[in-house]
Amino acid sequence: MARFVRFVLAGGIGFVADAAALWLLLHTTPLGPLAARVLSIGFALCVTWQINRHVTFSRSSRGIAREGARYGGVGVATSIVNYLVYCAVLLAIPALPPLAALAFASLVATVLSFLGYSRLVFDR
Repeated sequence: MARFVRFVLAGGIGFVADAAALWLLLHTTPLGPLAARVLSIGFALCVTWQINRHVTFSRSSRGIAREGARYGGVGVATSIVNYLVYCAVLLAIPALPPLAALAFASLVATVLSFLGYSRLVFDR
């Protein structure tokens, strides 16, 4: 249970990183909410890998490159779910602010992420 709480806290920091990057991209570039979200997800994935590696799960027995590849694989899979939910919400409710859609999509992807990271990446 304590590990899941640490994971949720790491995810909260990742959410803030994702939201800040999305907001910054939307306000400083010509990117729309769909393209900007692809970049913000990538940034948040890098942030959460470091937090999960050092705080939530601790380093795996694999080398950093192998661990990073596994983390990236799980991260990409859950990010696709996250992104599809984000897009579906924005298309279903066009007036909804992108940050609200991001929050909803992130909640949906949290459980999948925890299961993937705890079993496939940091599985000591």
